[in-house]
Amino acid sequence: MFSSRNVLISLIITSFIATILFILNHYNLTFIPSMVLTTSRWIVVILLLIFGIQKKSLTTWIFISMVVGAEIGYDFPEAADALKVVSKAFLKLIKSIVAPLLFGTLVVGIAGHSNIKQVGRMGIKSLLYFEVVTTIALFVGLAAINITQAGAGVTLTATNNTEKIEAVKQSAGDIVLHIFPENIAKSVAEGQILQVVIFSVLFGIAMAMLPADKKRPMLEFAESLSEVMFKFTNIIMYLAPIGVGAAIAYTIGTMGFGILINLFQLLATLYAALIVFVLGVLLPIALIFKVPIKKFIKAIGEPVSIAFATTSSEAALPRAMEAMEKLGVPRKIVSFVMPTGYSFNLDGTTLYLSLASVFVAQAAGIDMSFSQQLIMVFTLMLTSKGVAGVPRASLVILLGTAASFDLPTEPIFAILAIDALMDMARTSVNVIGNCLATVVIAKWENEFVES
Repeated sequence: MFSSRNVLISLIITSFIATILFILNHYNLTFIPSMVLTTSRWIVVILLLIFGIQKKSLTTWIFISMVVGAEIGYDFPEAADALKVVSKAFLKLIKSIVAPLLFGTLVVGIAGHSNIKQVGRMGIKSLLYFEVVTTIALFVGLAAINITQAGAGVTLTATNNTEKIEAVKQSAGDIVLHIFPENIAKSVAEGQILQVVIFSVLFGIAMAMLPADKKRPMLEFAESLSEVMFKFTNIIMYLAPIGVGAAIAYTIGTMGFGILINLFQLLATLYAALIVFVLGVLLPIALIFKVPIKKFIKAIGEPVSIAFATTSSEAALPRAMEAMEKLGVPRKIVSFVMPTGYSFNLDGTTLYLSLASVFVAQAAGIDMSFSQQLIMVFTLMLTSKGVAGVPRASLVILLGTAASFDLPTEPIFAILAIDALMDMARTSVNVIGNCLATVVIAKWENEFVES
């Protein structure tokens, strides 16, 4: 049996060879038989599987499944199309956890808190932090698209592989009403995270006002519910490599890589802007608050990889909450800050929306002043609250805002061709931002206990 180190060295070498062969063939520098290219890639896959068996780490297996899924999607697109059912089944199981987990943890975090004033203080600090960071993300997105001018002079055509998405104008009243739950069962069924959070917070405050004898039974129920849902998460996570691999395989199998050529500049602009945001904004924040960087990166590896593959922040929420608690953030802070952040701290989505909205105007040949751009992206930031758990929801928001500002929708439907790849990046940054927010608030409250 090869040692883990030998397998890793072999994996690096074969990956390098496979990459060189692909580049030589792709740019017609020399002819490489397709059988050689396919074989080189599958040798990498086999070595990855051997490495995964030796490591026995769920996070490692999730990353491996992403590579395997991409290879299946590329080589066997017909089979990959059938894997959509597997990825959707995994997402459904994950989403079934979210509402009861949010309810249980928020109620315990508020009603079981010995100091209600601290809850209010955490709320103010959290909202202040969220708005500052998302506003910075908004300006980073604006700066990126104005620098690259990715949409200028580009002729875009929508692909046949598009979903039917309606453009709906949203008034200020619609945005406000969307925050409040009309029927909690309906909110849970529709995956309206913000509405579930509002209901749970009010429920927790009402419980906190009850006498101890009246409060205790419901508090014990909420505590038990939280523990059950965390165990539920552990069970479902055993299926994560399968679900994640299926999601990647379906994405690559149905989309392919050809469409990237036409929209590469937009895709590259988004990824570059997100990297700048993570390194230029989130990393300095982590350093200022003395967050243990290495431990933090290790803790977020699994939830971020799940978010990347499934394009749903909601899918990563249960594991992210567990990871932050293990890192040293008290559960009362995790259970309050993390769900709230999923509605108000969508760093990646905010950056994407500001970038994509101006791209639409550029592609349509519409010259927008900086003040007009600001008004549009601030509107987008408001309308995006609470959409983190819904894949492709950003496109719905973008279409609604485009309709409100009389922008054409054709460039948006063209963006849909690469939206899966864009969604992977922005969703990952959403998760990173929310995980960091919980540590920052815990540090701010002097309650972070490094494990």
